[in-house]
Amino acid sequence: MSDAVPVLELSGIHKGFPGVKALSDVSLRLFPGEVHTLMGQNGAGKSTLIKVLTGLYTPEQGHIVLAGTEIAPRSTEAAQRLGISTVYQEVNLCPNLSVAENICIGRYPRRWGQIDWKAMRAEARRVLAQMDIADIDVAAPLASFSLSVQQMVAIARAISISARVLILDEPTSSLDEAAVQRLFAVLRRLRGQGMAVLFVTHFLEQTYAISDRITVMRNGETEGEYLASELSRLALVNKMVGESQSQAQERRASEAQTGATVLQARGLGRSGALRPLDLHIRRGEVLGLCGLLGSGRTETARLLFGADAADCGGIEIHGETRRFASPREAIAAGIAFCSEDRKHEGAILALSVRENIVLALQARAGMRLVMSRAEAQALADDFIRRLGIKTPSADTPIGQLSGGNQQKALLARWLATDPALLILDEPTRGIDVRAKEEIMDYVGHLSHREDGQGMAVLFISSELSEVLHCSDRLLVLRDRQAGGEYLRGELDERTVLEVIAGESA
Repeated sequence: MSDAVPVLELSGIHKGFPGVKALSDVSLRLFPGEVHTLMGQNGAGKSTLIKVLTGLYTPEQGHIVLAGTEIAPRSTEAAQRLGISTVYQEVNLCPNLSVAENICIGRYPRRWGQIDWKAMRAEARRVLAQMDIADIDVAAPLASFSLSVQQMVAIARAISISARVLILDEPTSSLDEAAVQRLFAVLRRLRGQGMAVLFVTHFLEQTYAISDRITVMRNGETEGEYLASELSRLALVNKMVGESQSQAQERRASEAQTGATVLQARGLGRSGALRPLDLHIRRGEVLGLCGLLGSGRTETARLLFGADAADCGGIEIHGETRRFASPREAIAAGIAFCSEDRKHEGAILALSVRENIVLALQARAGMRLVMSRAEAQALADDFIRRLGIKTPSADTPIGQLSGGNQQKALLARWLATDPALLILDEPTRGIDVRAKEEIMDYVGHLSHREDGQGMAVLFISSELSEVLHCSDRLLVLRDRQAGGEYLRGELDERTVLEVIAGESA
């Protein structure tokens, strides 16, 4: 740390939304000449805190002090004028404009009332030279460059407004290793120039490669601030995940009988999302997939379901090689995928419970399926009864149900297709404890049959107690690659954390 006085300090920040307390007494300090990493699981409050800092949200309580003066930005423009610049995960520049235009956008130099193109390009070159980047044609369209270069241009634009604080929100999520190293070289140069950098990431390797200091958030609160050199990886993961809850949920005692292999993936991967991965799932088995957010869990599910295209490797379904060009083909092959984002990729809130339940069955069969209103009603009523969905009727819009009952209805949607493999991505997120237990018990009921003919289930969860409770085998992911595969009982929560942290289990 080059200066004992923080350039930016947040204290006692509170922010809530209807029914949700997003931030509670949150604090954060940024020092000049330092890269400070903000870490936490999904829902920890990182994004809300950044939006408070950049003027998108107004805190209900608390103070923001910049260079000794209390500030209260009410917009991103106000924050930028104060010297707080943000580069988001998705590059929000104009690809049809030149590099120079993007760097100077909104602040074009003018001469005689016209844009001074020569001065603008000179300013762009000056800013890029400050970042030790001289191999970019600033007159070329931004779209002609790679994503990593576009990310550098976004940073150049951010620092061109005389920023004292640079916030990078998941800037490496779409970059390959070479691009990440180039970005880190730029960040080290900016750090050396005295800038305070707030780096938001989920990757442990990157955290320890670039960080001077780490702040951990959990459940909308600041868990603590630590020097990176004094915090081990295992300790960091423990602080992000929280104390063990394994005593509260005992593992299922019954031993399931497994049958034939339903799905096998060999070397399955996608550049920037998942390194080549091997996995297999048998009938009557729950394969748990765990790791920190950003470790490749959802990316694996999307590749198996055909929502994303793999760059390498392949999939076999019942021994037959398949390559899915779309989720429709995966559904036809007997794969069901219950997404973690139920509001945007799951429930159609304006449709009824009945219409949401029959949706996947209709999509799989297409025009071949002609289901009468009575048949759809009988199907919906059956699943409402079997899963205990609390709804006034099958005609009630699903958006009027609680989160737990929406999740049960989406589970019913996929069960109606009688899938060979059911992928559940964070099926218990945002629902109450009772609904969680009911869903996990039902997952076990689907898969664990004495004849080995139960359903194959891929269960993904951030809650270690849940994934250990449900799974017959466990595949641990770390930084977009496999960290190890283990049978039930070989790991507990402590040793899972060790594998996630890259230490010996």
